[in-house]
Amino acid sequence: MVSCGRTTGQKGDLVAQEVTEVQEPKAIVVGANRIDTYLPLLKGKRIGLVGNQSSVVFKMNEEGAYTHLVDSLLSRDVNLVKVFAPEHGFRGTADAGETIKDGKDASTGLPVISLYGDNKKPKASQLKDIDVLIFDLQDVGTRFYTYISSLHYVMEACAENNIQLLVLDRPNPNGHYVDGPLLETEHTSFVGMHPIPVVHGLTMGEYAQMINGEKWLKNGAQCDLKVITMENYTHQTQYSLPIKPSPNLPNDQAINLYPSLCFFEGTNVNEGRGTSNQFQVFGSPFLNKEYFDYSYTPVSMEGAKSPKHLNTLCYGRNLTKQPRLDRINLEWLIEAYENTEDKSTFFNSFFTKLAGNTQLQKQIEAGLSEKEIRETWIENLETFKETRKEYLLY
Repeated sequence: MVSCGRTTGQKGDLVAQEVTEVQEPKAIVVGANRIDTYLPLLKGKRIGLVGNQSSVVFKMNEEGAYTHLVDSLLSRDVNLVKVFAPEHGFRGTADAGETIKDGKDASTGLPVISLYGDNKKPKASQLKDIDVLIFDLQDVGTRFYTYISSLHYVMEACAENNIQLLVLDRPNPNGHYVDGPLLETEHTSFVGMHPIPVVHGLTMGEYAQMINGEKWLKNGAQCDLKVITMENYTHQTQYSLPIKPSPNLPNDQAINLYPSLCFFEGTNVNEGRGTSNQFQVFGSPFLNKEYFDYSYTPVSMEGAKSPKHLNTLCYGRNLTKQPRLDRINLEWLIEAYENTEDKSTFFNSFFTKLAGNTQLQKQIEAGLSEKEIRETWIENLETFKETRKEYLLY
Protein backbone atom coordinates (compact mmCIF):
# COMPACT_ATOMS: atom_id res chain seq x y z
CA MET A 1 0.00 0.00 0.00
CA VAL A 2 1.43 3.41 -1.00
CA SER A 3 0.27 6.72 0.50
CA CYS A 4 1.26 10.07 -1.04
CA GLY A 5 -0.18 13.57 -1.59
CA ARG A 6 0.45 17.32 -1.81
CA THR A 7 -0.11 20.12 0.71
CA THR A 8 -0.07 23.89 0.44
CA GLY A 9 2.92 25.70 1.94
CA GLN A 10 2.85 29.07 3.78
CA LYS A 11 3.10 31.04 0.53
CA GLY A 12 0.63 28.97 -1.34
CA ASP A 13 3.30 26.77 -2.91
CA LEU A 14 2.48 23.13 -3.37
CA VAL A 15 4.82 20.98 -1.28
CA ALA A 16 5.07 17.28 -2.05
CA GLN A 17 4.47 15.08 0.97
CA GLU A 18 6.95 12.36 1.72
CA VAL A 19 5.87 9.12 0.14
CA THR A 20 5.30 6.43 2.73
CA GLU A 21 5.02 2.83 1.82
CA VAL A 22 3.30 0.37 4.10
CA GLN A 23 4.00 -3.22 3.22
CA GLU A 24 1.57 -5.91 4.22
CA PRO A 25 3.32 -8.68 6.20
CA LYS A 26 3.97 -11.72 4.07
CA ALA A 27 2.17 -14.91 5.02
CA ILE A 28 4.25 -17.53 6.80
CA VAL A 29 5.00 -20.53 4.63
CA VAL A 30 5.44 -23.58 6.88
CA GLY A 31 7.93 -26.32 6.04
CA ALA A 32 5.21 -28.74 4.94
CA ASN A 33 4.08 -26.26 2.28
CA ARG A 34 7.52 -26.15 0.66
CA ILE A 35 6.83 -29.41 -1.15
CA ASP A 36 9.06 -28.60 -4.13
CA THR A 37 12.00 -28.35 -1.69
CA TYR A 38 11.63 -31.76 -0.06
CA LEU A 39 9.81 -33.84 -2.70
CA PRO A 40 13.07 -34.65 -4.57
CA LEU A 41 14.44 -36.09 -1.30
CA LEU A 42 11.57 -38.58 -1.19
CA LYS A 43 11.70 -39.92 -4.76
CA GLY A 44 12.31 -43.65 -4.94
CA LYS A 45 12.39 -43.88 -1.13
CA ARG A 46 10.17 -45.65 1.38
CA ILE A 47 8.77 -42.95 3.66
CA GLY A 48 7.50 -42.90 7.23
CA LEU A 49 5.75 -39.95 8.88
CA VAL A 50 5.61 -38.82 12.50
CA GLY A 51 2.48 -36.70 12.49
CA ASN A 52 -0.95 -35.90 13.86
CA GLN A 53 -3.91 -33.66 13.06
CA SER A 54 -1.61 -30.60 12.82
CA SER A 55 0.49 -32.15 10.01
CA VAL A 56 -1.16 -30.29 7.15
CA VAL A 57 -0.38 -28.45 3.93
CA PHE A 58 -2.21 -25.13 3.76
CA LYS A 59 -3.94 -23.84 0.63
CA MET A 60 -2.30 -20.44 0.60
CA ASN A 61 -5.01 -18.77 -1.50
CA GLU A 62 -7.87 -20.10 0.65
CA GLU A 63 -7.93 -18.92 4.27
CA GLY A 64 -8.39 -21.81 6.68
CA ALA A 65 -8.23 -24.47 3.97
CA TYR A 66 -5.73 -27.30 4.05
CA THR A 67 -5.07 -30.94 3.20
CA HIS A 68 -3.45 -33.45 5.50
CA LEU A 69 0.22 -34.09 4.72
CA VAL A 70 -0.56 -37.80 4.30
CA ASP A 71 -3.02 -37.02 1.51
CA SER A 72 -0.68 -34.50 -0.10
CA LEU A 73 2.18 -36.99 -0.19
CA LEU A 74 0.04 -39.83 -1.52
CA SER A 75 -1.39 -37.58 -4.24
CA ARG A 76 2.18 -37.00 -5.44
CA ASP A 77 2.92 -40.73 -5.59
CA VAL A 78 5.20 -40.66 -2.57
CA ASN A 79 5.71 -44.19 -1.24
CA LEU A 80 4.35 -43.50 2.26
CA VAL A 81 4.36 -46.80 4.11
CA LYS A 82 3.73 -46.00 7.76
CA VAL A 83 2.63 -43.31 10.22
CA PHE A 84 3.88 -42.83 13.79
CA ALA A 85 1.60 -40.99 16.24
CA PRO A 86 2.69 -39.07 19.40
CA GLU A 87 0.75 -38.37 22.61
CA HIS A 88 -2.97 -37.73 21.88
CA GLY A 89 -2.84 -39.99 18.81
CA PHE A 90 -2.83 -39.45 15.05
CA ARG A 91 -6.16 -37.61 15.11
CA GLY A 92 -5.30 -35.71 18.32
CA THR A 93 -8.36 -36.63 20.38
CA ALA A 94 -6.91 -38.77 23.19
CA ASP A 95 -6.56 -37.58 26.78
CA ALA A 96 -3.18 -36.45 28.09
CA GLY A 97 -1.42 -39.59 29.28
CA GLU A 98 -3.98 -41.92 27.69
CA THR A 99 -2.56 -45.13 26.23
CA ILE A 100 -2.61 -44.99 22.43
CA LYS A 101 -2.92 -48.28 20.59
CA ASP A 102 -1.44 -49.18 17.21
CA GLY A 103 -3.94 -49.45 14.39
CA LYS A 104 -4.80 -48.30 10.88
CA ASP A 105 -5.72 -44.87 9.56
CA ALA A 106 -9.37 -45.11 8.55
CA SER A 107 -8.92 -42.77 5.57
CA THR A 108 -5.87 -44.34 3.92
CA GLY A 109 -5.46 -47.77 5.50
CA LEU A 110 -1.88 -46.93 6.46
CA PRO A 111 -0.57 -48.63 9.61
CA VAL A 112 -0.36 -46.22 12.56
CA ILE A 113 2.27 -46.95 15.24
CA SER A 114 1.89 -45.28 18.64
CA LEU A 115 4.89 -43.41 20.07
CA TYR A 116 3.28 -43.03 23.47
CA GLY A 117 3.02 -45.39 26.42
CA ASP A 118 5.48 -48.28 26.36
CA ASN A 119 6.73 -47.57 22.82
CA LYS A 120 8.05 -44.01 22.96
CA LYS A 121 10.97 -44.80 20.67
CA PRO A 122 10.47 -46.47 17.27
CA LYS A 123 11.85 -49.99 17.28
CA ALA A 124 14.30 -51.22 14.64
CA SER A 125 11.63 -53.67 13.45
CA GLN A 126 9.21 -50.77 12.93
CA LEU A 127 11.79 -48.88 10.86
CA LYS A 128 13.19 -51.71 8.74
CA ASP A 129 11.01 -50.82 5.72
CA ILE A 130 11.72 -47.05 5.91
CA ASP A 131 14.48 -45.05 4.17
CA VAL A 132 13.44 -41.52 5.19
CA LEU A 133 11.35 -40.43 8.17
CA ILE A 134 9.44 -37.14 8.12
CA PHE A 135 8.70 -35.37 11.41
CA ASP A 136 5.90 -32.79 11.28
CA LEU A 137 4.25 -31.79 14.56
CA GLN A 138 2.98 -28.42 15.75
CA ASP A 139 4.78 -27.65 19.03
CA VAL A 140 3.98 -24.93 21.58
CA GLY A 141 7.49 -24.22 22.85
CA THR A 142 7.50 -25.62 26.39
CA ARG A 143 9.73 -28.25 27.95
CA PHE A 144 6.87 -30.35 29.33
CA TYR A 145 4.90 -30.49 26.06
CA THR A 146 5.90 -34.00 25.04
CA TYR A 147 6.34 -33.57 21.28
CA ILE A 148 9.98 -32.52 21.78
CA SER A 149 10.51 -35.69 23.81
CA SER A 150 9.08 -37.67 20.91
CA LEU A 151 11.47 -35.78 18.63
CA HIS A 152 14.42 -36.90 20.78
CA TYR A 153 13.47 -40.57 20.60
CA VAL A 154 12.75 -40.40 16.87
CA MET A 155 16.15 -38.81 16.23
CA GLU A 156 17.83 -41.46 18.36
CA ALA A 157 16.09 -44.28 16.48
CA CYS A 158 17.02 -42.72 13.13
CA ALA A 159 20.66 -42.39 14.20
CA GLU A 160 20.80 -46.03 15.30
CA ASN A 161 19.17 -47.32 12.11
CA ASN A 162 20.88 -45.04 9.55
CA ILE A 163 17.66 -43.32 8.50
CA GLN A 164 17.53 -39.70 7.39
CA LEU A 165 15.13 -37.46 9.31
CA LEU A 166 13.37 -34.53 7.66
CA VAL A 167 11.86 -32.02 10.09
CA LEU A 168 9.19 -29.87 8.45
CA ASP A 169 9.36 -26.73 10.53
CA ARG A 170 6.39 -24.81 11.97
CA PRO A 171 6.14 -21.60 14.06
CA ASN A 172 6.54 -21.65 17.81
CA PRO A 173 3.57 -19.67 19.20
CA ASN A 174 5.57 -19.09 22.40
CA GLY A 175 8.80 -18.47 20.52
CA HIS A 176 8.97 -14.78 21.47
CA TYR A 177 10.59 -15.40 24.88
CA VAL A 178 12.76 -17.73 26.94
CA ASP A 179 11.93 -18.24 30.62
CA GLY A 180 11.66 -20.54 33.60
CA PRO A 181 13.88 -22.76 35.73
CA LEU A 182 16.36 -25.06 34.03
CA LEU A 183 15.82 -28.81 34.27
CA GLU A 184 18.30 -30.65 36.48
CA THR A 185 19.32 -33.95 34.90
CA GLU A 186 18.37 -36.05 37.95
CA HIS A 187 14.74 -35.05 37.29
CA THR A 188 14.71 -36.16 33.65
CA SER A 189 11.42 -37.68 32.46
CA PHE A 190 9.21 -37.74 29.37
CA VAL A 191 7.91 -34.28 30.38
CA GLY A 192 11.46 -32.97 30.59
CA MET A 193 14.36 -34.68 28.85
CA HIS A 194 16.95 -31.95 28.42
CA PRO A 195 18.67 -29.23 30.53
CA ILE A 196 16.58 -26.38 29.15
CA PRO A 197 14.22 -23.81 30.71
CA VAL A 198 10.45 -24.31 30.72
CA VAL A 199 10.05 -21.98 27.71
CA HIS A 200 12.90 -22.58 25.25
CA GLY A 201 12.11 -20.18 22.39
CA LEU A 202 12.97 -22.64 19.58
CA THR A 203 11.06 -24.09 16.66
CA MET A 204 11.05 -27.85 16.19
CA GLY A 205 13.72 -27.56 13.51
CA GLU A 206 15.94 -25.45 15.75
CA TYR A 207 15.35 -27.80 18.66
CA ALA A 208 16.34 -30.80 16.55
CA GLN A 209 19.58 -29.01 15.70
CA MET A 210 20.19 -28.38 19.40
CA ILE A 211 19.61 -32.06 20.26
CA ASN A 212 22.22 -33.02 17.65
CA GLY A 213 24.62 -30.21 18.45
CA GLU A 214 24.58 -30.70 22.22
CA LYS A 215 24.93 -34.48 21.75
CA TRP A 216 21.90 -35.29 23.89
CA LEU A 217 21.17 -38.52 22.03
CA LYS A 218 22.24 -41.83 23.58
CA ASN A 219 26.02 -42.32 23.44
CA GLY A 220 26.36 -38.91 21.75
CA ALA A 221 24.92 -40.29 18.49
CA GLN A 222 24.25 -37.91 15.60
CA CYS A 223 21.08 -38.04 13.51
CA ASP A 224 21.23 -37.48 9.74
CA LEU A 225 19.04 -34.38 10.00
CA LYS A 226 17.64 -32.00 7.42
CA VAL A 227 15.32 -29.15 8.42
CA ILE A 228 12.87 -27.79 5.86
CA THR A 229 12.71 -24.20 7.05
CA MET A 230 9.81 -21.76 6.91
CA GLU A 231 9.54 -18.58 4.90
CA ASN A 232 8.59 -15.15 6.33
CA TYR A 233 8.85 -16.22 9.99
CA THR A 234 10.66 -14.57 12.89
CA HIS A 235 10.52 -15.38 16.58
CA GLN A 236 8.60 -12.17 17.18
CA THR A 237 5.94 -13.05 14.61
CA GLN A 238 2.58 -13.61 16.29
CA TYR A 239 1.14 -16.83 14.94
CA SER A 240 -2.40 -18.03 15.47
CA LEU A 241 -2.58 -21.81 15.26
CA PRO A 242 -5.30 -22.80 12.77
CA ILE A 243 -5.54 -26.32 14.25
CA LYS A 244 -5.37 -27.05 17.96
CA PRO A 245 -2.18 -29.02 18.66
CA SER A 246 -3.83 -31.16 21.37
CA PRO A 247 -7.33 -31.50 22.87
CA ASN A 248 -6.79 -29.16 25.81
CA LEU A 249 -5.11 -26.30 23.95
CA PRO A 250 -8.10 -25.02 21.96
CA ASN A 251 -7.00 -21.46 21.13
CA ASP A 252 -4.26 -18.81 21.24
CA GLN A 253 -5.10 -17.78 24.81
CA ALA A 254 -4.73 -21.32 26.14
CA ILE A 255 -1.43 -21.77 24.29
CA ASN A 256 -0.03 -18.52 25.67
CA LEU A 257 -1.10 -19.34 29.25
CA TYR A 258 -0.01 -22.98 29.08
CA PRO A 259 3.62 -22.46 30.27
CA SER A 260 2.29 -20.73 33.40
CA LEU A 261 -0.79 -22.82 34.17
CA CYS A 262 0.67 -26.26 33.45
CA PHE A 263 2.40 -26.12 36.85
CA PHE A 264 -1.06 -26.70 38.34
CA GLU A 265 -0.89 -30.23 36.89
CA GLY A 266 1.48 -30.95 39.79
CA THR A 267 -0.95 -29.66 42.42
CA ASN A 268 -4.50 -30.35 43.60
CA VAL A 269 -5.77 -27.47 41.44
CA ASN A 270 -7.66 -28.07 38.19
CA GLU A 271 -6.30 -26.05 35.22
CA GLY A 272 -9.47 -25.93 33.17
CA ARG A 273 -9.58 -29.52 31.94
CA GLY A 274 -13.19 -30.60 31.75
CA THR A 275 -14.35 -27.13 30.70
CA SER A 276 -14.48 -25.16 27.45
CA ASN A 277 -11.73 -22.89 28.85
CA GLN A 278 -8.88 -25.39 29.16
CA PHE A 279 -5.69 -23.71 30.43
CA GLN A 280 -7.54 -20.40 30.69
CA VAL A 281 -9.06 -20.92 34.13
CA PHE A 282 -7.91 -22.62 37.31
CA GLY A 283 -9.73 -23.70 40.42
CA SER A 284 -10.16 -26.19 43.23
CA PRO A 285 -12.74 -27.05 45.89
CA PHE A 286 -9.89 -26.54 48.38
CA LEU A 287 -9.25 -22.88 47.47
CA ASN A 288 -10.70 -20.13 49.64
CA LYS A 289 -14.07 -19.21 48.12
CA GLU A 290 -14.06 -15.94 50.06
CA TYR A 291 -10.85 -14.95 48.24
CA PHE A 292 -11.57 -16.40 44.79
CA ASP A 293 -14.83 -15.10 43.33
CA TYR A 294 -14.85 -17.25 40.15
CA SER A 295 -16.23 -20.78 40.15
CA TYR A 296 -16.82 -23.64 37.69
CA THR A 297 -17.46 -27.40 37.66
CA PRO A 298 -15.26 -29.72 35.54
CA VAL A 299 -17.18 -32.37 33.57
CA SER A 300 -16.18 -35.38 31.48
CA MET A 301 -15.51 -34.45 27.83
CA GLU A 302 -13.33 -35.34 24.84
CA GLY A 303 -9.69 -34.98 25.78
CA ALA A 304 -10.57 -34.89 29.49
CA LYS A 305 -12.63 -37.94 30.34
CA SER A 306 -11.69 -37.85 34.03
CA PRO A 307 -10.57 -34.28 34.84
CA LYS A 308 -9.36 -33.34 38.27
CA HIS A 309 -12.32 -32.62 40.62
CA LEU A 310 -14.84 -34.14 38.20
CA ASN A 311 -18.38 -32.82 38.85
CA THR A 312 -17.15 -30.80 41.85
CA LEU A 313 -17.52 -27.04 42.25
CA CYS A 314 -14.12 -25.32 42.04
CA TYR A 315 -13.12 -21.80 43.07
CA GLY A 316 -10.35 -19.90 41.33
CA ARG A 317 -9.54 -17.46 38.53
CA ASN A 318 -10.84 -16.79 35.02
CA LEU A 319 -7.92 -15.72 32.79
CA THR A 320 -9.71 -15.73 29.44
CA LYS A 321 -9.19 -11.95 29.14
CA GLN A 322 -5.60 -11.95 30.38
CA PRO A 323 -3.31 -9.90 28.06
CA ARG A 324 -0.67 -11.83 26.11
CA LEU A 325 2.25 -12.93 28.27
CA ASP A 326 5.91 -12.58 27.36
CA ARG A 327 7.17 -14.43 30.42
CA ILE A 328 5.98 -17.12 32.83
CA ASN A 329 3.54 -15.89 35.49
CA LEU A 330 4.11 -17.49 38.92
CA GLU A 331 1.75 -15.19 40.80
CA TRP A 332 -1.28 -17.42 40.17
CA LEU A 333 0.53 -20.49 41.50
CA ILE A 334 1.77 -18.64 44.59
CA GLU A 335 -1.67 -17.10 45.16
CA ALA A 336 -3.36 -20.51 45.01
CA TYR A 337 -0.86 -22.05 47.41
CA GLU A 338 -1.25 -19.22 49.90
CA ASN A 339 -5.07 -19.47 49.80
CA THR A 340 -5.57 -23.22 49.97
CA GLU A 341 -7.11 -25.00 52.98
CA ASP A 342 -4.38 -27.59 53.58
CA LYS A 343 -0.99 -26.59 52.21
CA SER A 344 0.45 -30.05 52.93
CA THR A 345 -1.74 -31.57 50.19
CA PHE A 346 -1.28 -28.79 47.61
CA PHE A 347 1.72 -30.25 45.72
CA ASN A 348 2.05 -33.77 44.36
CA SER A 349 5.10 -35.67 43.09
CA PHE A 350 4.46 -34.63 39.48
CA PHE A 351 5.27 -31.01 40.33
CA THR A 352 9.00 -31.74 40.55
CA LYS A 353 8.96 -33.29 37.07
CA LEU A 354 7.22 -30.22 35.64
CA ALA A 355 9.52 -27.77 37.43
CA GLY A 356 12.58 -29.87 36.59
CA ASN A 357 13.93 -29.39 40.11
CA THR A 358 12.93 -29.54 43.78
CA GLN A 359 13.85 -25.92 44.37
CA LEU A 360 10.71 -24.25 42.97
CA GLN A 361 8.35 -26.06 45.34
CA LYS A 362 10.61 -25.26 48.30
CA GLN A 363 10.76 -21.60 47.27
CA ILE A 364 6.97 -21.31 47.15
CA GLU A 365 6.56 -23.16 50.46
CA ALA A 366 9.13 -20.80 52.01
CA GLY A 367 7.07 -17.78 50.98
CA LEU A 368 9.42 -16.31 48.37
CA SER A 369 7.90 -13.76 46.02
CA GLU A 370 7.79 -14.20 42.26
CA LYS A 371 10.54 -11.59 41.91
CA GLU A 372 12.79 -13.43 44.36
CA ILE A 373 12.22 -16.75 42.61
CA ARG A 374 12.87 -15.28 39.17
CA GLU A 375 16.20 -13.89 40.33
CA THR A 376 17.43 -17.44 40.94
CA TRP A 377 16.82 -18.28 37.26
CA ILE A 378 18.87 -15.44 35.76
CA GLU A 379 22.32 -17.03 35.47
CA ASN A 380 21.10 -20.29 33.92
CA LEU A 381 18.80 -18.45 31.52
CA GLU A 382 21.61 -16.24 30.26
CA THR A 383 23.82 -19.28 29.68
CA PHE A 384 21.03 -21.09 27.82
CA LYS A 385 20.29 -18.06 25.63
CA GLU A 386 23.91 -17.99 24.49
CA THR A 387 23.77 -21.69 23.61
CA ARG A 388 20.42 -21.20 21.88
CA LYS A 389 21.91 -18.62 19.49
CA GLU A 390 24.01 -21.34 17.84
CA TYR A 391 20.90 -23.14 16.62
CA LEU A 392 18.59 -20.33 15.53
CA LEU A 393 17.32 -20.46 11.95
CA TYR A 394 15.13 -17.35 12.07
